[in-house]
Amino acid sequence: MSQNTKKEKVAEAALDYIDNNESLGIGSGSTVNILIDKLVKVKNKIECVVSSSEKSTQLLLANGFKVSQLSEVGKLTKYIDGADEVNKYLQMIKGGGGALTREKILAHSSEKFICIVDESKKVDVLGKFPLPIEVIPIARSSVSMELIKIGGRPVMRSDYVTDNGNLIIDVHNLEILQPIELEKKINNIPGVVTNGIFALDHANLLLCATESEVEISEPIV
Repeated sequence: MSQNTKKEKVAEAALDYIDNNESLGIGSGSTVNILIDKLVKVKNKIECVVSSSEKSTQLLLANGFKVSQLSEVGKLTKYIDGADEVNKYLQMIKGGGGALTREKILAHSSEKFICIVDESKKVDVLGKFPLPIEVIPIARSSVSMELIKIGGRPVMRSDYVTDNGNLIIDVHNLEILQPIELEKKINNIPGVVTNGIFALDHANLLLCATESEVEISEPIV
């Protein structure tokens, strides 16, 4: 089964978790793009939708959805998004597409965070996927020096500006054994907007497409 077929399967499975009168947050990325195209099947259940990226917003509008601002909605009943890596505690690395700050805001503002992935994204230890960090432009060098001190190899993402007008540093060579502690530590570096570790606001439910089925799991406590 191809990776794209697995993404189709897990996106379809996510529709079963959308209830009536849903205030829905939508993430970004290739799996979420497939989900957005399928959301029309349950459009009557969705009261409002909030998007984490300009690209997702455009796809939602193209599918006939009115996209609201989080400030208009307040609390989201659910947030659905993918991940670049996810462990058994449903802690993740996200932000490969550059929308990590808005994604983290929506995840924090939702009552339930559902992560949808194919099995290639499951890992025992986070860090093989380079950790994205959104930084204010003036702080790019000073933040990079701090990241070197914690053992990372920072690489500026070339020709890329976030929807918030900032830059992305991708940090290689990290073995993230304590995701919560590292998330806090990096976020405390002056000039960092946020980083792509989602451990404080981890997923509540994981839908993972394998060769034979969509596995459903909750975080191991």
